[in-house]
Amino acid sequence: MALDLVLRRARIAGRGDTPLDIDVSGGRIAVIEQNIATDAQELKLDGCLVVPGFVDTHIHLDKSCILDRVSQEKDTLEEAIAEVAAAKRAFTMEDVYARGRRTLEKAIVQGTTHMRTHVEVDPRIGLRSFEAIRRLKQDYRWAITLEICVFPQEGLINDPGTEDLLVKACEAGANLIGGCPYTDTQPNEQIARIFSIARRFDLDIDFHLDFDLDPSWMHLDEVCRQTEAFGWGGRVAVGHVTKLSAVDSKNLDRIARRLSDVGVAVTVLPATDLFLMGRGHEHSVPRGVAPAHELLHRGVTCSLATNNVLNPFTPFGDCSLIRMANLYANIARLGRASDIAACLDMVTSLPAKLMNLTDYGIAVGHAADIVALDCRDGHAAVAELAQPLFALKAGWKSFSRSPAMLHPPG
Repeated sequence: MALDLVLRRARIAGRGDTPLDIDVSGGRIAVIEQNIATDAQELKLDGCLVVPGFVDTHIHLDKSCILDRVSQEKDTLEEAIAEVAAAKRAFTMEDVYARGRRTLEKAIVQGTTHMRTHVEVDPRIGLRSFEAIRRLKQDYRWAITLEICVFPQEGLINDPGTEDLLVKACEAGANLIGGCPYTDTQPNEQIARIFSIARRFDLDIDFHLDFDLDPSWMHLDEVCRQTEAFGWGGRVAVGHVTKLSAVDSKNLDRIARRLSDVGVAVTVLPATDLFLMGRGHEHSVPRGVAPAHELLHRGVTCSLATNNVLNPFTPFGDCSLIRMANLYANIARLGRASDIAACLDMVTSLPAKLMNLTDYGIAVGHAADIVALDCRDGHAAVAELAQPLFALKAGWKSFSRSPAMLHPPG
């Protein structure tokens, strides 16, 4: 049961520099003002920044933490897909649950309060991973709101039986459906089938898309066309789109206008994209990370997310979205304070918009999902990799850590 409490002297991201008190009652934010008079338990923040919880729009809990089961010779996308495809045949529900739990707990103690996890469904794995992640969703709802996106990693049209399994997962309660057109023999047909299933079950869509550095063609065009045709604007997201890192400014303007007009959001995955892209270059290696901040300036809803943790797609990761925002700021060579602060938005308010969260934000009446950071403002949070000190999930204190202390002699 959540406790009634008051956060004393908190700086609220986006609300100026004046510290305010936040009164929490019944798991929701009751009052925000200075010097609230109450007998409730107090948490003293002494001017630390609070944000409404980090939001990870793209992670793969089901295939995390498998480095001991795979081989890494080339560190390419093709190798990663093949290695995971072989490894997942031996996945059990218990195994997926245990590894997913390890990763989910990493995210919780980094201040993530909402997460969209992509889960592979096909005839090799069946619904085992889906069922394991559904258990995690239930077991950890006290700390994190988990959204499950089922998708066909190895193709749909070229993989008989996969569509039936996707439909079964949707019938069983999947929150949304995804696609991976670049792995299919008929990518446009896969896109059409995914939209058809989404309309049948009234689900949002999240595609893995355009994951290479050849900008001469894009599946993004077809996704935008179908979004417009189905009237699904504001309900479609695309992840990776590394091709956008290889287009010139004029074409980026055109593509951004199209994304904004039809309502397709973009998730950039800095760790994975930086690790996998440009492997064929011996020198002057391209970063291969889509320019989220440039898309954002042009009106596109953008988020930064984790993607993979300790597997062939990304053989590292601690699930810190602050670290991901900092990594992106470095890759994009952002120097202006406003651009660096916007990276914080791309792991909080903007991914909340992408996921159509309706009860998100530090405002009276909203759920008390709040994370305190050891810093004073959004720029410092990203630039200095500010540590999360604690989180509330619907008023429940889900984790805490103490600030570092120096111990000088004497």
